Amino acid sequence: MTTTLDIRRPSPFVAEVYLNRPEVRNAFNDGVIAELTAAFTTLGADPQLRAIVLGGHGKAFCAGADLSWMRAMAGYDWERNRADAQALADMLWTVYRCPLPVVGRVHGDCYAGGVGLAAACDVLVASDNVQFCLSEARLGLLPATIGPYVVRALGVQASRRYFASAEPFTATRAHALGFVHEVVGSEALDATVNGVVAALVANGPAAVKACKRLVQDLADAPTLDEALRAETARRIADIRASAEGKEGVQSFLDKRPPPWKAPP
Repeated sequence: MTTTLDIRRPSPFVAEVYLNRPEVRNAFNDGVIAELTAAFTTLGADPQLRAIVLGGHGKAFCAGADLSWMRAMAGYDWERNRADAQALADMLWTVYRCPLPVVGRVHGDCYAGGVGLAAACDVLVASDNVQFCLSEARLGLLPATIGPYVVRALGVQASRRYFASAEPFTATRAHALGFVHEVVGSEALDATVNGVVAALVANGPAAVKACKRLVQDLADAPTLDEALRAETARRIADIRASAEGKEGVQSFLDKRPPPWKAPP
């Protein structure tokens, strides 16, 4: 039974996952990590869902690692530390590779592992009061498990600075660096998130999933070689020949809504 998450279903097509430990600013511990992994595994396999919103209750999105958990880890041997780190790495991978687009709703503090969780999302909407910080180096640590996602989302050059300096940076700065897609006042946060979700839900469900996977695979491709050209040609042929692709094009030509178009 979920104890650290609040999972909602505001419509048949949308799920909302809220970190629900406001008393510790939604800090991670092993329970949160396990429940996030299970939640995104289950939601990602739901054939009716088209988008997931990830946010946090209380004053912060996520303040990183829980202090009690950190105290416990201080006494762990190497093997136990590696196992805990592997669980975090697996959770981030589950969010990142979730077939459905994940919209991050970020407010308040977003520190350390929280930055990694935000980086694993596909779209980030942040309130203008957010402070981001990759704070690990202050403790003599490094953002290793979250690193692959942060470097992809924040960029290499900015990561070189903020990994090593552990300086905080604002939502406005994160937007300028391309990490955050939208920065809005707190009062407009939910409306902006809902607008992004509405845009996602209006599109072909299979096409949206294929678009998400395409971006990830292209970003990981080492070169634009013959094999990649052939693979992209195969993918567009697959979706053009699919029932959804055929119906989408025919609906457009007939000037009628496609069958997946959700009512407002």
